[in-house]
Amino acid sequence: MIKVLFICHGNICRSPMAEFIMKKLVNEAGIADKFDIASAATSSEELGNPVYPPARRKLAEHGIGSDGKTARRITAADYAKYDLLIGMDNANMRNMNREFGGDSEGKLKMLMDYTSRPGEVSDPWYTGDFERAYRDIDEGCRGLLADLRAKFNI
Repeated sequence: MIKVLFICHGNICRSPMAEFIMKKLVNEAGIADKFDIASAATSSEELGNPVYPPARRKLAEHGIGSDGKTARRITAADYAKYDLLIGMDNANMRNMNREFGGDSEGKLKMLMDYTSRPGEVSDPWYTGDFERAYRDIDEGCRGLLADLRAKFNI
């Protein structure tokens, strides 16, 4: 089983969008049983809160639900539990490195590194641009899935 944890600042916008987009992609590909996909935050600000309503609406526009998801914070134990820990921006990466005491196994990655245009997924909490965030996250998840399918021959 390939275990992937998507991570952003609050776990109410970008990382849950990535979690549920990726779950939809692996389900559509008929390989959901080969994956454990989740999301978490680097901060404690939104603990227990549901997916932010504009993010929920954007997912719903694409037939993707997010019911039951509440924000949780990463823990040091997540590094051992997951095969890949995927951040959305440079601040996430710094916070992940701090929480996990570095990246000795090369598990920390940026989502947009799986696209032809590496960089950050801008935070729609601040920009208000949930459409752009959705497009970037969808592209990143599709690239990540292609990479994993090739790497693990699935």
